[in-house]
Amino acid sequence: MAFFRAQERTKERFSLLLLDLEEYYFEQHTAYHVTSTLKKRRKIRGSFKICSKSIIFDPEELAEPIIKIPLRDCKKIEFVEEEKNPFNEPRPSAISILCKQVIYIKESNVIAPYRNEREEKTLTFQLEVWSKTEDVVQTLLQLHRASCLEKLGDQTAMIAANLQSRMARSSFDKNCFQSVAENPHMECTVEMVMPLVCNPGHVCVTDKNLYFQPLNGYPENVIQIELHNVRRIYKRRHGLRPLGLEVFCSENDFCSDIYLKFYSTADRDEIYYYIATFLENHMTEHTAESYMLQWQRGHLSNYQYLLHLNNLADRSCNDLSQYPVFPWVIADYTSPRLDMTNAATFRDLSKPVGALNKERLDRLLARYRGMPEPSFMYGSHYSSPGYVLFYLVRVAPEHMLCLQNGRYDHADRMFNSVGETWKNCLEGATDFKELIPEFYGTDPSFLENRMSLDLGRRQNGSLVGDVVLPPWATDSSDFLQKHKDALESQYVSEHLHEWIDLVFGFKQRGSEAVAAHNVFHPLTYEGGIDCDSIEDTDQRIAMLTQILEFGQTPTQLFTSPHPQRITPRFQNITRSSSINSPDAELSPASQGEDSSFEDLTEESRKLAWANMESLKPVSSHKIHKEAVTGIAVSRDGSAVFSTSKDSTLKMFSKELKEFQRSMSFCNMALSSCLILADSKTAVCSSWDNNVYFYSIPYGRRQDTLMGHDDAVSKMCWFENRLYTASWDSTVKVWECTSDSFSTHKRSQFNLLGEFEHDAGVNTVGLNPAGTLLVSGCKDGTVTIWDTSNYRTLQQIHCHSGTIHHTAFSPDSRHVLSVGADSCMKVIDVQTGMVISSVKAEEEQRCFCWDGNWVLCGGQSGDLLLWDLLTNTVTKRIPAHSGAVTAMWMSELCTTVITGGEDRQIIFWKLQS
Repeated sequence: MAFFRAQERTKERFSLLLLDLEEYYFEQHTAYHVTSTLKKRRKIRGSFKICSKSIIFDPEELAEPIIKIPLRDCKKIEFVEEEKNPFNEPRPSAISILCKQVIYIKESNVIAPYRNEREEKTLTFQLEVWSKTEDVVQTLLQLHRASCLEKLGDQTAMIAANLQSRMARSSFDKNCFQSVAENPHMECTVEMVMPLVCNPGHVCVTDKNLYFQPLNGYPENVIQIELHNVRRIYKRRHGLRPLGLEVFCSENDFCSDIYLKFYSTADRDEIYYYIATFLENHMTEHTAESYMLQWQRGHLSNYQYLLHLNNLADRSCNDLSQYPVFPWVIADYTSPRLDMTNAATFRDLSKPVGALNKERLDRLLARYRGMPEPSFMYGSHYSSPGYVLFYLVRVAPEHMLCLQNGRYDHADRMFNSVGETWKNCLEGATDFKELIPEFYGTDPSFLENRMSLDLGRRQNGSLVGDVVLPPWATDSSDFLQKHKDALESQYVSEHLHEWIDLVFGFKQRGSEAVAAHNVFHPLTYEGGIDCDSIEDTDQRIAMLTQILEFGQTPTQLFTSPHPQRITPRFQNITRSSSINSPDAELSPASQGEDSSFEDLTEESRKLAWANMESLKPVSSHKIHKEAVTGIAVSRDGSAVFSTSKDSTLKMFSKELKEFQRSMSFCNMALSSCLILADSKTAVCSSWDNNVYFYSIPYGRRQDTLMGHDDAVSKMCWFENRLYTASWDSTVKVWECTSDSFSTHKRSQFNLLGEFEHDAGVNTVGLNPAGTLLVSGCKDGTVTIWDTSNYRTLQQIHCHSGTIHHTAFSPDSRHVLSVGADSCMKVIDVQTGMVISSVKAEEEQRCFCWDGNWVLCGGQSGDLLLWDLLTNTVTKRIPAHSGAVTAMWMSELCTTVITGGEDRQIIFWKLQS
């Protein structure tokens, strides 16, 4: 696969993908990792690598893990002098590193999610060349100071200064020339660009060759390209700036031989024009119009033409934010046989993916018309780094781990099935992705788990393995062949120009884009923003990062309608109306009882939400003396627990429809409750700063956790970890031993970490996988955290008052928050962008949502059903006589329980 040409240059375990994004690898030293135990002292030989934000030790023994030490987590780096006392054992000088976190990678030489050890630890390294030890320590201390700077802009500037200093002290080694007779034309500093990483060094062009010499000697001392082998050369914009140059030594391969990023446009242009003189008819041959003519007349296949257009439009397999984009062309992933004479087999190429489903498009357009400038129809793009690696994770696992901080995506969000992915692109509220060239190539490895990667287990219990193919494909090779046949079919050949108009042509921008329902976020378009005009360095870096992660629209190649391909008429193909109705395939499924927790299907939840307007009250019960603050239900659905400002935990029997128990732990309000997975323990948070554990079988308080300096406002539980939010401006993470709950002994609570905030935390929530946490504060700030390393991913001040409730969408891509300012905000998790903002008529206090629809409890006591795509209330349901303060929904979304300031609990059921 062409994507991995750069990887084939080295067989080392180490890779630049082990670095953080935007990090540089500077130098390496042969060294020994010295470990001591009571019995013996062990020295592990390997490579000690100095990077701009971390130290990486790569052992020679494959069984040993690669060790990564983030510099920001180092508390002390010091030089240990050589032991010269004749009475003691002689020891060479060493580097001692005291750190708070060590990351272990490729344990047992297996590609897998990284293992993080978060505890204070001292590591000792001895360089094989002792004399360099003190200089290495000074280098590390300088980089450590940069990593600890508060502002990202200051960090970046200090690291850039260090890099430029290193580059200035070195130059291209002319001993690497292939021949002593070569005449150098030009030399300058550059970075070699590869997917997700850049490698600084020196480029030198002679009358015979183009050379690149990496500053760090990785992956090899010099890379050489003979100029007479060059077939194509393209100027690129990299990081929104005209600094890139990509060189190809083949005519039809979509992955280049080298991609360079220059530090000045003038240097880039000089080398470009020098190399271009070696290419015959270069300026004529490589224009969009010349390729179009070849394609029109049948000299280029559809596949080749799309590759050329992608190249001309700045798309490169070395830049995942501008990866080549190809269209979905097949719409039938269910039939046992693929009928390419039937137009219904194919996708409508005159519409972008977001416009293929009319019902979804109507909702998007309603939102678009009411949106203030800058307005857009689609909040996510059709191509981004995350989407590319979604497709390629089975062959590029290290890229996925690099992009996602050392872990894979949740198993149910992986590329599990071609048909499921297509269906989600038709029906998902925020999924408009197109395909990549690999779907029309000859290498099926990206569809097969040949590396036997442990990519997780899905909710239905199955392991993520090979991609599930449509019934009409006998195997992955057959799938690719039929997919490619479809791309070259008569129907696609006759309609491909319509898709080119959307992606590369005149319908990409302006009024034609609006008419074609083809308007994406302004930041995705070339020239949409001038990053250099942003004076604040931190804001400029954040904006640039957001643009690169979100995806970019290709450079516009055509400003007038693209001509149709000249094709012979073999078949009379007519389009049936059914192709525009994907929802017609959905047959109503009988809804099971809400106690059937095991058989959860996405389809049943969709049907439930589609029917949410039929929600009816079943019974109401006034069992508290003050406002209800929390509701939890046992796993079998038989018992309902509620907390209240009256300081009591109440247990209500759903079957007997009567109140059964009342427990009081303190004299202050209880703020929330939850039931542990074994359904034997209820947990309550209180305004008295404590968390109480109640044994359901024994009917008594089992334990008390005293962990905060102010009221505990909300809690979450995931796999023996308790997350407690408090008005003391922290969310604390506790590890609780599960066996103590089952044996009813006193529990052990270990504080694992804290999420610190600038204001009191009012609400907190976890995503379904437990990998992300969202908190909402009294100052209106929403913060998204990585639970594996306690680091902030996004922080958005989006409300003007207290945040009442915030929660992830089921797919973890978005966060919804409601606050005292009566606003509902939808935030994109990956970018931190507020992609939807609604001002309601009243405060919304609590909610449940599925990513598209929201069931809210308002200040008036009514339940409101919101359609987020149109930002409208579709149903108002009278409920409580005071504000709705708590809400619970069953996993099948067919049962709802609400609590209010009127002290009532109301049971609701969907009417079939």
